[in-house]
Amino acid sequence: MIAILSPAKTLDYETPLPAVQATRPRFAEPSEQIARGAARLGAAKLATLMSISPKLADLNARRYREFADAPERPALLAFAGDVYAGFDAASLEEAGLTFAQNHVRILSGLYGLLRPLDAIRPYRLEMGTRWAPGRAKDLYAFWADRIAGLLAQDVAQSGSDVVLNLASQEYWKAVDGRLAPDIRVINIDFREGGPEGPRFVSFHAKRARGTMARWMCEHHVTSIDAMRGFDADGYRFVAGDSTDDRWTFLRA
Repeated sequence: MIAILSPAKTLDYETPLPAVQATRPRFAEPSEQIARGAARLGAAKLATLMSISPKLADLNARRYREFADAPERPALLAFAGDVYAGFDAASLEEAGLTFAQNHVRILSGLYGLLRPLDAIRPYRLEMGTRWAPGRAKDLYAFWADRIAGLLAQDVAQSGSDVVLNLASQEYWKAVDGRLAPDIRVINIDFREGGPEGPRFVSFHAKRARGTMARWMCEHHVTSIDAMRGFDADGYRFVAGDSTDDRWTFLRA
């Protein structure tokens, strides 16, 4: 079983790292191609493409110009958004990190498909950006076959035919409909209880995605049926609101 996460816009390259052995991203050459192309765009174009402020555009233009010499950090410890606050990788024991390396994958506009310990450099590039190097019309087209093929290999090596989709719609679109029909995809919805009934709350859902991925790694869960037992932070599986390929977890 493989759990899929989205990356984060927020990065942390300051907090001291635990003793882990970083690995090399498997799409290093395509990533460098993207970085070189992004460096040629300049800050003004990046600001337009990514709908970011001039300050952020200047920062990321500089990141791409200096990409080859930038510091590196394992992806799971470099991303610092809500999902990764929920995962809290720095407190995970070595056995859990090893399990994550084999059973968690992170989709990325720059790196394609990352293992948790793959070393990445600071960047910002959403998968939905309407640009790509070469002849591809956008990053979805650039990465589509690459990500789907490598993910299929990872699923086969995991000992299961299941992908647990904990990614956002923007990132899941990179593989949606491109996986072989024998790969079972389970989509996860998190809901918060309230007087007007269960509702989706983006902040809580993002954090819960990371928490679920961590729970899977802490407990070394390889069976999709066992994932129904996820109960961290007060969530519980709601069978009546779930289908074979879309599961709902509710926190009262």
